[in-house]
Amino acid sequence: MQMAIYELNAAVRTELGKGASRRLRHADKVPAVLYGGEKDAVSLTLEHNKVAQAAEFEGFYSHILTLNVDGEKVEALLKDIQRHPFKPKIMHLDFQRVDANHKVHTSVPIHFINEEGAPAVKAGGVIAHHANEIEVTCLPKDLPEFIEVDVAKVELGQTLHLSDVVLPGGVSSVELAKGESHDVAVVTIDKPKGAAEESDEDAAE
Repeated sequence: MQMAIYELNAAVRTELGKGASRRLRHADKVPAVLYGGEKDAVSLTLEHNKVAQAAEFEGFYSHILTLNVDGEKVEALLKDIQRHPFKPKIMHLDFQRVDANHKVHTSVPIHFINEEGAPAVKAGGVIAHHANEIEVTCLPKDLPEFIEVDVAKVELGQTLHLSDVVLPGGVSSVELAKGESHDVAVVTIDKPKGAAEESDEDAAE
């Protein structure tokens, strides 16, 4: 992937308010806010077409981004994106400053691999995804773009939980840190309905 996707030019915005934001959008600009760290929040403006291109990539939502703010490079995470209800238009962005020495708290997408070739699927099992992302904390340098979950190792009728997922080094699960009761299901390979009914009948006999 091109690193350009993760680097965007931004300008400090001095005109604030709904009217100013509306004028920006008519000029194909996106209003944004950069906050966090030990600095004050700053209102920004970005080019809509550049943001729209970047927003097509999954990594844009979980990767550390570089904002060139009037010549100064600032590392940040995208925390919120507001889209128009029906037009293909991005209305507003929220960015949070990132400090290399402080842990970030964000969600990382799950990539399920080997689904079609999984033995349990070939045996007629049906995959059910219970989660599409994992909430993590880690230092910015350790933040993964995605987390892989290998479905080939899941047996028929088995549920893979959060504690079964191998996280990259330096990355911790926010939910698991809360205790065993937060060990949520991630993916299940269900037995075919017919097979489940037959086994119930066998048990009854």
